Amino acid sequence: MNNVLRRLREEEVNSVNDSTYSKMAGDFINDAKTIVEQAADWSALRETIIKTTEAQAGSEELTLTGSGDDVKVLSVINDTQNCFMEYQTKDWFNDRRYVSTETSGAPKYYTFNGIASASGDTKVLVSPKPDGAYDLRFDVIKRQVDLSLDGDELLIPEKPVIHLAVALLARERGETGGTSTAEYFSIADRYLSDAIAIDAAKHPEEMIFRTV
Repeated sequence: MNNVLRRLREEEVNSVNDSTYSKMAGDFINDAKTIVEQAADWSALRETIIKTTEAQAGSEELTLTGSGDDVKVLSVINDTQNCFMEYQTKDWFNDRRYVSTETSGAPKYYTFNGIASASGDTKVLVSPKPDGAYDLRFDVIKRQVDLSLDGDELLIPEKPVIHLAVALLARERGETGGTSTAEYFSIADRYLSDAIAIDAAKHPEEMIFRTV
């Protein structure tokens, strides 16, 4: 917060809720955070969600607890069977569920199935319908919830967020004491591109594209 306020020649605060301006700055910081989070598959946002199917012929629908609706699934592994699961379309699942004969067994395929109304978490379907307890590992990009408390810590690189928040606030205010809003956005873009390049180097295999 104060990193942003100082760059705008504003008074520092002891809490994000100290003033009307600091509250507004907090909103723009969260806007900047969301934009930066969506710009890359950041290493800091990668985690694994483990779901275990029911032991007694459980449902084919699973809720990725804690995922929210803004999640990207990178890969899914049936850890019990030691195999990767494949993505299939919803039409493919509908064919298996309503047109063809539905089978039961070890899950091999998955697709998305909306959002849980109570928790707001992402739901998935798996096929075949589980006939027992299987540990399924979902490697995901899970975006951080909005920052709201003084002790909240940013997970992604902070420089792009700081400078993008400055640019957004400068545009809202209309004057910046010598630096144009366009320049602020240009600076933020440079910090963002550099941060993406550094983080992408941690996963070079994801930058290789092959023709098929």
